[in-house]
Amino acid sequence: MDPIYLDYNATTPVDSAVVDELLPFLTTHFGNPSSNHPYGKIGKDAVELARGRVAAALGCTPCEIIFTSGGTESDNQALIGTAFANRERGNHIITSSVEHPAVLKPLRWLEEQGFAVTYLPVDGFGCVDPDQVRQAITPQTILVSVMHANNEVGSIQPLAEISAITRERGVLLHTDAAQSVGKIPTLVDQLGVDLLTVAGHKLYAPKGVGALYIRQGVRVAPYLHGAGHEGGLRAGTENVPYMAALGKAMELAAQRIAAGEPGKVAVLRDRLHAKLQELAGGVFLNGPEKERLPNTLNVSFEGVVGADLLARLPEIAASTGSACHDGKGELSGVLKAMGLSRAQGFGAVRLSLGRLTSAEEVDHAAALIAAKVKEIRAS
Repeated sequence: MDPIYLDYNATTPVDSAVVDELLPFLTTHFGNPSSNHPYGKIGKDAVELARGRVAAALGCTPCEIIFTSGGTESDNQALIGTAFANRERGNHIITSSVEHPAVLKPLRWLEEQGFAVTYLPVDGFGCVDPDQVRQAITPQTILVSVMHANNEVGSIQPLAEISAITRERGVLLHTDAAQSVGKIPTLVDQLGVDLLTVAGHKLYAPKGVGALYIRQGVRVAPYLHGAGHEGGLRAGTENVPYMAALGKAMELAAQRIAAGEPGKVAVLRDRLHAKLQELAGGVFLNGPEKERLPNTLNVSFEGVVGADLLARLPEIAASTGSACHDGKGELSGVLKAMGLSRAQGFGAVRLSLGRLTSAEEVDHAAALIAAKVKEIRAS
C-alpha cells in the first residue's frame, strides 16, 4: 500500500476537476493565445477565464493578476521588480527571519546590488511583531515582505496590522501566500497587501504554474523580457493548460473554503495531535495553537530525532521541515528563529493534512508514529 500522505505543505495531488480543465488544452485546443485566428482565440479566452477565476478568489480585478511559473518566480518578480522600479525612492527593504528561501535568497541578491535589508526576529510562535515593523521603517524603506502563513509551523502573520503601518508610511507590502491560498481566506483588501504570491502546486494545481497579484498603480519592473506578454511584465508564450488548471483550482478552493473545508481539516489535525499525545506522550507543539493553518501540525517528540523517526516509518510520508530546502545537519532556520533548543528542533516533524486526508488515515498514522517513537525511546 502507498504511504499515508501527510505532506500537503510540500505539494498537493492535482484535483481531478483540475485535470479535466487542463487536458483539452494539451490536445484539441493547442493554439497560441497571441495568434489572430480561432485556435488562438480559444487559448486567449482560456487564459482570461483563468485570470478572472484567480482574481475572484483573491478579491481583486483580473488586470491585477499576472501568471508565472510558480511561487519562486512570483516572489522574485515581486521583490526584484519592485525594488528596481522604486529605487529612486529608497533602497531599504524589511522582511522576517522565517521567510521561505524564495524570498530570502532574492533579498540576499538585492543586498549585493546595493539594497539594505532588515531581517526582523519572530517570537516563540514564529510571528512578527507589527511594532517592530513600525520601528524598522525609515525614509528609505520602499518595501516590506512578510509571508502570510509559515510553511513549517503554520503561523499566520498579522498582515492586516502590518499593512495599516505600511499604508500610513507609504511603503509597499508583499506577502508570500503560497501556503495560505487554498487553505484559508486570502482576500487582498482584507489583508491590505500590495503584492501577493500564489503557488499552484500547493492548492491542487500542477507544479510549474503560479500567479502574482500586483495592486493597480504599483510600479514593478519586468522580470522576464521578450514579446510583452502579461501586460509587459512577464514575457513568454502562455502556458495555457497550466493557467487554465490554476484558474480552476482557485475557483474550487474558494468554493471549498466557503463550504467550511478549513474547519473540517482542522478537526482532523487536532485529532491527530490528541492521539499522538495520548499514545506517545512527550509531544511538544511547535508554533501557535490557534493562529496557524488549519492543516498544519509541527510537533517534537521528546528523546527522538525527527529525521530518524521518519526514516523508520516508510508507512508515513511527512517532512521534518520544508521539503523545498531540507539541509543536512542544520537546524531549521524557522525553528531556530523561534528560539527552539537543538534537541526540540531536531525532534520536529511536520505533519500536514489535506483535502483527501481521512479520519481512518489520521488514526492509523497516529498509532504507527506513536509505536515507533516508543521503540526509539526504548532502544
